[in-house]
Amino acid sequence: MSNSSESALSVGRSLLYLIVAGIAWGTAGAAASLIFRISDMGPLALSFWRCVGGLVLLLGALALRPRRRVARTASSAGESRGRGAARTAPSAGESRRRRTVRILGTGIGLTVFQSAYFAAVEATGLAVGTVVTLGAGPVLIAVGARLIMGERLGRGGITAVTGALAGLLVLVLGGGTAEVRPLGVVLAVVSAAGYAAITLLTRYLGRDGGPTDALSTTTWAFAIGAVGLLPAALAEGVGPHTDAPVSVLLLLLYVAAVPTALAYALYFAGAAVVRAATVSVIMLLEPVSAAVIAVSLLGERLTAAIVLGTLLLLAAVTGLAFAEARTATAERRREAVAV
Repeated sequence: MSNSSESALSVGRSLLYLIVAGIAWGTAGAAASLIFRISDMGPLALSFWRCVGGLVLLLGALALRPRRRVARTASSAGESRGRGAARTAPSAGESRRRRTVRILGTGIGLTVFQSAYFAAVEATGLAVGTVVTLGAGPVLIAVGARLIMGERLGRGGITAVTGALAGLLVLVLGGGTAEVRPLGVVLAVVSAAGYAAITLLTRYLGRDGGPTDALSTTTWAFAIGAVGLLPAALAEGVGPHTDAPVSVLLLLLYVAAVPTALAYALYFAGAAVVRAATVSVIMLLEPVSAAVIAVSLLGERLTAAIVLGTLLLLAAVTGLAFAEARTATAERRREAVAV
């Protein structure tokens, strides 16, 4: 009974982390829109400064973090692995190799995801770029999770994913028409592939129950992302010209702190525990929060499409969240009975 409760609490907390991350990501678009309105900063330069700002904040968090807590977490995780007969603790060399793969894979995936997405939006517009990126992401993740980790969606999962994608289509495309350009669609699929790779890698390396340091991984990933985006940012113009430098600076600090440093740290921590397909659907909360902000703060008109799409997405996220918690609890109970 105790093990089941602890597992349910862990999954519940991970789901909360992912929900907060998705909502926080949705605010990044509003902040970016304001930056573009009051300066000549381009999307790639903004993405570069987002990585740099997130890196600085996460380095500060790492410096202030108590060392004892990290050691205790790793020790308790090792004890948990020791209680499982089918799992053995990886060697020190294997742990280092996995950490290196995770950092490099996450950093490269993050760079591809952000830069290809902004390029897709520039090539084919926000509506088509967003719907292809966020719509293709769950499909690529579901296929990858099935091939790599043997995860099954089941009828309920398939229904939820279908409902979520339908809600996303209504939310993004319901407000009007958009011109579809093949190059932009290709770039959006590349962006979705980068996001899917991050999610699958995080989940795959977190399956053994070993200690994972989401904060450290996220920090290194942003360092790799900043280096990868620097040439494009320099070509685009890394320093903005503006008549409101204080406002731009405050908006950049917000983008670096909330939808970047905080949101990505929560995302990587939650994605290591929750099923990959569930993660992909919960992250669709991003366009929901963006729509709410657009209506309430930026003065955009509330339409029937926005209401319907939001309700479909929230229903799918809620259904998957409850199913995830029930599945984790049932699995732990079966393990306890078997022991």
